[in-house]
Amino acid sequence: MSAEQQSTVDVSQRPEPLVPDYGGACTASVVDVLVDDPDDPPAWFPAGLAGAEQIVMLVLDGLGWEQMQDRRDLLRGMTEMQAAPITTVAPTTTATALTSITTGLTPGEHGVVGYRMAIEREVLNVLRWTTAKGDARERIPPESIQSAVAFGGQRPPVVVRAEFRDTGFTRAHLGGCRHVPYRMPSTMLAEITHHLRMGEPFVYAYYDGIDKVAHEYGLSHFYDTELVFVDRMVEYMVQGLPPGVALVITADHGQVDVGDRVFPPHPEVLSLVSHQSGEARFRWLHAAPGGAGDLLRAAAEHHSDVAWVVSLEQVLDECWFGPKVLPGPLSRLGDVALVPFEPVAFEDPDDTGPFLLKGRHGSLTSAEVLVPLLVARG
Repeated sequence: MSAEQQSTVDVSQRPEPLVPDYGGACTASVVDVLVDDPDDPPAWFPAGLAGAEQIVMLVLDGLGWEQMQDRRDLLRGMTEMQAAPITTVAPTTTATALTSITTGLTPGEHGVVGYRMAIEREVLNVLRWTTAKGDARERIPPESIQSAVAFGGQRPPVVVRAEFRDTGFTRAHLGGCRHVPYRMPSTMLAEITHHLRMGEPFVYAYYDGIDKVAHEYGLSHFYDTELVFVDRMVEYMVQGLPPGVALVITADHGQVDVGDRVFPPHPEVLSLVSHQSGEARFRWLHAAPGGAGDLLRAAAEHHSDVAWVVSLEQVLDECWFGPKVLPGPLSRLGDVALVPFEPVAFEDPDDTGPFLLKGRHGSLTSAEVLVPLLVARG
């Protein structure tokens, strides 16, 4: 099915991309507040942090502000917390956003600029840390991509799923931390509680269930059920917070339900492409040598009815990846990006998985960019 058949938006009426608020109310700024000056948080931070003796930061992968607001009638725990919407980073994808959360850096600084990044002539799947040649942890050491220390070098306990402990991506965004593996949500809570009792001033935890369900089932009743489960887990955490402990919750991105509206770029566009990187809602097209201008014109002609078709120069000028993009991160970007504002996705045969993803993210729509920042106090 073509992009033209999918479109319902007049090109003259298409929305503007929501560029992240780098330096302000953004996920990249949260850890700096928690680590450096929790007693004097900025005005955009919800109340309840000042004076906390211990802090737990919980990242809920895939929970967008708009999806949360649409389901307020289902929720109890999260709606009782102090809340505000903030922006995540670009692209709105886990690999990039988690690295910004843990390091406090913009994507243009830390260099994890997408889920699938072009490293010279290879494309690195960051979450698996593989290329077409297989495991890339030795050929492309994670520390060569992202070497900034997490959490200001404080080395807090990080409570993450056991299977993530030794991955390349964990080395890239949580290097130097003390890993506390868990296998079930209940043991994640038990580990958090244990480390608070041990007197840890700061505990980081990460839960990926919401994102997994959204990817497989879209924003359906399965998603609602998972969100209710997580909400009750949060309610239990809040009710059990010891005096002086602050619980801070945020997310890496929101979601868009694209269903089966997934198609490749137009054949004319593909004829001008040497390879693709990025992901289905932030697809980087890499032009053949000298062909960036022709690629931009063809992509705009065929896909501007469903997507922002932007050149690398526009991305840099508008600071999508932050006000500063260092040479290493810059080398990993393509020539033209297809960034849908409609609920569609751009297919790449080299970017596949065990099932068709219904819930997607990566673009700069408000549904994907806005995430919650929640605070509760014991």
